[in-house]
Amino acid sequence: MTTAHSPKLSTPPGQGTQPSPPPSMRLRELAFGAACAAALRAVARLGVADALGEQPLPVADLAAAVKAEPKPLRRLLRAVSCYGVFAEQEDGTFAHTEMSRLLREDDPHSLRYITLWCTEAWTWDAWPKLDEAVRTGRNVVEELYGKEFFVYLNEDAPESADVFNRAMTTSSRQSAQEVAALLDLSGASSVADIGGGQGHVVASLLEKYPDMRGTLLDLPRVVENADPRLLPGGALADRVRIVPGDCREDIPVTADVYIIKNILEWDDESTARCLRNVIEAGGPKARVVVIENLVDDTPSMRFSTAMDLLLLLNVGGAKHTTRSMEERLTAAGLVIDEISPVNPYLHAFDCTVPA
Repeated sequence: MTTAHSPKLSTPPGQGTQPSPPPSMRLRELAFGAACAAALRAVARLGVADALGEQPLPVADLAAAVKAEPKPLRRLLRAVSCYGVFAEQEDGTFAHTEMSRLLREDDPHSLRYITLWCTEAWTWDAWPKLDEAVRTGRNVVEELYGKEFFVYLNEDAPESADVFNRAMTTSSRQSAQEVAALLDLSGASSVADIGGGQGHVVASLLEKYPDMRGTLLDLPRVVENADPRLLPGGALADRVRIVPGDCREDIPVTADVYIIKNILEWDDESTARCLRNVIEAGGPKARVVVIENLVDDTPSMRFSTAMDLLLLLNVGGAKHTTRSMEERLTAAGLVIDEISPVNPYLHAFDCTVPA
């Protein structure tokens, strides 16, 4: 199992490399992890990364740009700079780092909305009940709000739902090109993106293969905001069909290749129903590519295991290990031909429906 490296801590101005903290201090730091998450959220909401250009700036100038008080802002920036998000210079100014640039909205690899999503208001209600979720194996959101998680988001927390949609769009857009680069679909004439959100993956594959036709299937409220390339008048519109639907209920789509990316995280029965529906739709010899985050043997263990616990809290779902994913795919009747890394946090299970 690969273990993620500890974050590289910045050192105060004028000091050399500091020794690693003893276990007692490290545990104290972990216990205060909520402070780090809250500080990242505050930096993202204030727009500090967007206000800071390529040259270091005094805190007073940054405070004026983001409409904040200088003294509390300095305290906030010193807190996140301990983790390599911004860097304090010898003269007291602050400069960008590789991580702080990822909080800019205009960065091509921006994680601003992912940061906001992981620290939304409902998470602060749910995390304290993690022990309850572990005892029962059930999500805690329905008890907290009286509604299934996504119903709650869309009906009672529309701003949080918007953050979720933006975060998923950002994440999907960034990984879609990597998925398209990995997959060789040269022998196929059609591809279906099942539960594909706004369709970034199918759009990238259609751009890679000019003679291929594609289908995007997801919930009605999702596909109505599909990638502009797929909508009427878009560059790929004449080669794609958009199908509103729930893949756990039915998949009325025939294709040579089915892509299922980051949706098999529900309860086991829902996952099994989706896979059965894909197999029924594709029939013998159809190719099924399942793409998921894994919580084992990956450089992203800390992120993946945290997301796994968040899934337990909000929908009662789970991230998979390599073995649990293999078990679910083979139990559904698929033959796994190959498992390949897409990037450091995604793996592709390339499967076939047996004849």
